[in-house]
Amino acid sequence: MIDVLLPAALAFIMFALGLTLVPDDFRRVLARPKAMAAGLFGQLALVPALGWAVATAWGLPGEMAVGLMIVAACPGGASSGLITYLARGDTALSISLTAVGSIAAALTMPLIVSESLQHFLGTATSAEFPVLRLSRGVFFLTTVPVMLGMAVKHFRPVLTERLVKGAERLATSLFLGIVVATFVSQRDVFAEFITVVGPAATTLNLVVMMLGFALAAGLGLDLRDRIAIAIECGLHNAAVGIYLAATVLASPRLAVPSVIYALLMNISAITFIVMMRRRAALGPVG
Repeated sequence: MIDVLLPAALAFIMFALGLTLVPDDFRRVLARPKAMAAGLFGQLALVPALGWAVATAWGLPGEMAVGLMIVAACPGGASSGLITYLARGDTALSISLTAVGSIAAALTMPLIVSESLQHFLGTATSAEFPVLRLSRGVFFLTTVPVMLGMAVKHFRPVLTERLVKGAERLATSLFLGIVVATFVSQRDVFAEFITVVGPAATTLNLVVMMLGFALAAGLGLDLRDRIAIAIECGLHNAAVGIYLAATVLASPRLAVPSVIYALLMNISAITFIVMMRRRAALGPVG
């Protein structure tokens, strides 16, 4: 399951995301530099920095601290566009951030995870950590499937229209299957660390969403942009974290924080949707 089905499922999830994207989504990086810069800064710098601070402040055991950093380094989740839409945010901005962040993760994740292993577990040499393998794994399991999905959408738009809804449903089912399968295989470790990792994961999730929202507000972005950026900071592609921990690093225990975070982030996402819809009902806010 770990060696074959997990990477295959993850690749399909990212392919399904690619089916919803067009080159114009990436051109928005130039068209809306302030919003994109804020979202990417939040994803790629703010979240890992806060993950490090939370792991240290809560005194997490080494493996759990590294696991939390893995999920903090993951790009935005494939469901963030849907969550943003339901919360009355800017869906196009969310999709652009997810797409660009997923590609950028091929460069940033190896650096973040390598530093985390060295700091929290004492893995001190490059020989002990497969940096090249991790970079290659992230690239081929995230970036390449996204690009293939975009190619299918470009060259076969009619076929894509028929495929996309089913692909999204299957991708969601696969993600849930990954979370459940990892939970079952690591249930003893999960039970052992839920009281330790749960509060830290909850703290990270809520704080990064609040700071993402505040960052966008401080830059004068409108409410819809603030919602999109907050969600992109708070929702992560936990399937990538599970894959990297269980397959690339061959340590399923490191996947436990990704599983816990995946469960908790959806609870906070639902709460955030309710809050933002109620706020929208009160009238436009700048």
